[in-house]
Amino acid sequence: MKNKYYNDAIIGGRDITASYTKKGELLRLMYNTPDFRQFLDFFHTGVKVNDSCIIYLHEDQNNRYEQYYSEDTNVLNTEIENTYFNLKIKQVDFVSNKNSVLVKRYILKNDNTIDLNVNFLVHSKLLSNPNNMVGSKIENNVLMQYSHNNTMCMFSKKEINAHQLNDTENNIGSGVIHDKDYIGMSSDSSINYELGIIKPGETKELDIYLYVIENEKVSADEMWKNIENIRKQDVAHEQMSVEKYWKKYVKEHIRIELKEENSEYNIKFNQMYKRSILLFPLLTNRETGGVAAAVEVDENLTQCGRYGYCWPRDAVFITRAFDKVKMEKETEKFYKIFCKNTQSKNGMWEQRFYTDGRLAPCWGYQIDETAGVVYGAYEHYKATNDKKFLRDVLKMCENAVKFLCIYMDNILGIHDDSDIVKNEIEKTYHTENRNKLPVTYDLWEMHEGVHLYSLASIYAAFNSIEEMYAIFKPEYEEKNRLKLESVNKLEKKIEFYKKEIKKYIDANMYNENTKTLKRNTIDDITDISMLGAVVPFKMYGVKEKKVANTIEKINMRLRTYTGGYLRFEGDHYREGKSPWSISTLWMAMYYKEIGNKQKAQECIDFIVNSANEHGLIGEQIDNATMQPNWVIGLAWAHAMFILSL
Repeated sequence: MKNKYYNDAIIGGRDITASYTKKGELLRLMYNTPDFRQFLDFFHTGVKVNDSCIIYLHEDQNNRYEQYYSEDTNVLNTEIENTYFNLKIKQVDFVSNKNSVLVKRYILKNDNTIDLNVNFLVHSKLLSNPNNMVGSKIENNVLMQYSHNNTMCMFSKKEINAHQLNDTENNIGSGVIHDKDYIGMSSDSSINYELGIIKPGETKELDIYLYVIENEKVSADEMWKNIENIRKQDVAHEQMSVEKYWKKYVKEHIRIELKEENSEYNIKFNQMYKRSILLFPLLTNRETGGVAAAVEVDENLTQCGRYGYCWPRDAVFITRAFDKVKMEKETEKFYKIFCKNTQSKNGMWEQRFYTDGRLAPCWGYQIDETAGVVYGAYEHYKATNDKKFLRDVLKMCENAVKFLCIYMDNILGIHDDSDIVKNEIEKTYHTENRNKLPVTYDLWEMHEGVHLYSLASIYAAFNSIEEMYAIFKPEYEEKNRLKLESVNKLEKKIEFYKKEIKKYIDANMYNENTKTLKRNTIDDITDISMLGAVVPFKMYGVKEKKVANTIEKINMRLRTYTGGYLRFEGDHYREGKSPWSISTLWMAMYYKEIGNKQKAQECIDFIVNSANEHGLIGEQIDNATMQPNWVIGLAWAHAMFILSL
């Protein structure tokens, strides 16, 4: 599988999420969750015109491209003009509201003065491995590419004119395919649709459906019945239905007054706000509420540990943004289903999960994953005032806080042999050396140790559980004295820990010479994550002198000439020279907290000016081009954009 780093556009609906290049090439097809499973090695389309070889739609020296979404929708349009033959092709991609179907519409217009004889070819290769091999079969005018687990059916209302199930790569370039076999072992296969003569000024259309099923859940009879029903649909009507659905969705979730579109900037700003609303559901598991960080970018692990997973910490920020755009039900699912199902018996959360709640590959644990959930659950309550929700997640949060207490005991060197419950939890986590427990990764997952951001998240979690108890204590006083006693005992501990956290930071994470905060106990490298102690976790006030000094240091060492901010000094991830959207929006949130609207706006302007043409925000931005240069459509970045407003 080749590396496919840039998802320039993303669409989806129901249980399909798909990504594209800016030239309309379908890169990834995710089913039935936003993060698993990805089917495509490649999916190439092309035309043979008169006596030409294949002209690939996604890449030809004579092609010109323009791409755009239908306004306020997840319907993607790619206009391709082949200047040699003066053939215009409009490709429209959308996911049906009714079935697990990706619809690919092609409208071909002959702008030449001569007749054009056109054949349309599709060459599709699915990801295959020895434990889940892909085979192919032609039946009932359908190309089925199937494995043990799933089948992708490709078909149209038109008849397949020719097919090739084996060795397609050897001759596909000629634009001519042929095969005597109806079944093959190859993971890549091709089909051809004969469109015939298109006269000057004439238009012809071809609609291709990609229908994905789980073999275990859908019988062969049911599959064929569904295919026939899909073929009977009026495609234009279905497209209108999908567009109507997304327009209504956007309208229902707008929570700010949009800008008057009297400038390019205002148009881009509104586009980004609405694109964030349209992106969030494409990354969210409808059943569990788990949210993928992004559509995957690096399956081969060449530059990162992959992005197609749900980190509880990231999702805490993302769900806070959900609450800002009327996606409260999705937030509730995240805490009541995803978080409950993924919490370990000892109260902690591991580093990351699939969005269905299964444990994903990890390389360590991060204490802020656990603290963040407690903080986030209370933030959702503040947004909704839903006491029932708070009651439903209280025990989960209490268990998490008990784990945080164990972590703090280890940090502070405290061990209470009389606390049987705590000792049991501690024993299940590590049976040999309790001192290993504090060694946790920072939020960038690059440094192990004790970190300012992590301690600030714990401080915020302790504040959150105290606020929760304040709501329920009158009830305990009246009906449950035993519960009140245990709550009072835990609150006493928490007050102690909060004081000790600040003492610990003063002793270990404060530079007396510069009067600035330090990111950890090991070095004094400037790191944007130090802002977490102020925004959002409010361990320090925004106007405290040590905070002001730290901000000055951040501006001196992390701000680039374009106005964006790096993550930290000496960052080596992807050379470490590019500003991060998260860092820059974090600064915007800080400046808003202190009332410096001009500085906040400068940070937001940087993000608006560096989003791609569709309004999707990249994780990192190239200073030279002011374009995203890694992970386009990062959920955390879009969340920070919403929160900064």
